[in-house]
Amino acid sequence: MKTLIEKANEKAINNMKNAQAVWVDMKPAHEVIEGMDKNTLLHSGPPLTWETMSGPMKGAVVAALKYEGLAQDDERAFELAASGKIKYQPCHHYNAVGPMTGITSYSMPLYVVENKELGNFAYSTINEGAGDVLRFGAHSDNTVKRLKWIEQVLAPNFKKLVKSMGGVNLNLIIAQAVHMGDELHMRNGSSTAVFIKTIISDLVDVVEDKAELKDIIRFLTVNNDQFFLNLAMCACKVSSDAAHGIENSTIVTAMARNGVEIGIRVSGLGDQWFTAPAAEVEGLYFSGFAAKDANPDIGDSAIMETGGVGGFAMATAPAIVRFLGAGGYDDAINYTMDMYEISASESSQYTIPNLDFRGTPTGIDIRKVVETGILPAINTAIASKEPGVGMIGAGVSRAPMKMFEEALLAFAEKAGI
Repeated sequence: MKTLIEKANEKAINNMKNAQAVWVDMKPAHEVIEGMDKNTLLHSGPPLTWETMSGPMKGAVVAALKYEGLAQDDERAFELAASGKIKYQPCHHYNAVGPMTGITSYSMPLYVVENKELGNFAYSTINEGAGDVLRFGAHSDNTVKRLKWIEQVLAPNFKKLVKSMGGVNLNLIIAQAVHMGDELHMRNGSSTAVFIKTIISDLVDVVEDKAELKDIIRFLTVNNDQFFLNLAMCACKVSSDAAHGIENSTIVTAMARNGVEIGIRVSGLGDQWFTAPAAEVEGLYFSGFAAKDANPDIGDSAIMETGGVGGFAMATAPAIVRFLGAGGYDDAINYTMDMYEISASESSQYTIPNLDFRGTPTGIDIRKVVETGILPAINTAIASKEPGVGMIGAGVSRAPMKMFEEALLAFAEKAGI
């Protein structure tokens, strides 16, 4: 006979595994985020304040305030950011996710992704590409100019595109990309290529200004292999949210970092965060950088591991382990095999060819983490602690045990165990 926990976890996992993520629209943040005004900024990870923010996140806030026209220069933006007039809220509190700093403001266009199975939605900004980008804390004039181009040129054409296509099934792209060597967190070359192949014909049809079309194609294809990540994050977000709020379930439905703390939320424990100091990332640094230059782990992109890919699917992407400084082929396999030990199930949609098409480990169970002592592996970029410097390396972090122990104690107390 199944226990209450087993029944609850089975429901949560089925909701997660059966989710059908479809990109259906583009809308400005204020149209989909409840209560959003120009003085509200969303950020990655669990809650924090201006005073406790890391350097990159403070830089991203400055960029957003300039982008919204609330401050004319950096000095005034810093003053406004610290004035108490700006409200800072986690993306996860509004069904949204954002890579690295995750800063999302009033006018920013967001992907609207619907879970066609249960009808829940997730939102994310458009990936900015490489260079001096907001997600790494840049706040130059060029950063703001690119954000304006995304708002005024790319997003309106993307809206026409997705409407003309009747939606884009993200699960199909992810499933194909996993078979092509992407783990979908740090390696998105295949998924981005499949995405472009999926949309390119319709994109050519809907973009009336050929100069704009040329700019869009260049933006998608030149030094922008991570472009699909934001959409993949939305897919994992609608999947994980589908498993949230189920009484007696011990499945993790959110895992996110803000550069100061990392936090998890658990299906049967509602919207409470369980946090620990953000982990240092073990990995390889670009020339001229070292661990002393790194910010602690940051970003909502750990939703990828929550959804069963990223660090949980490294076996399908052995090429990434050298880039992450994580060993060789056998190490890639071992990372995934360890993640099976702390997962409640396996994906029925994303399978690993070199493990005889076994489904990726899916559904982190807090009981199994505590019982085995195995910590979730998170593939991640390493951000400089200085705003605007950007990515200085890549590696693997481990979600701290403290969060899982505290969540399990809270679960036991609630259940009267």
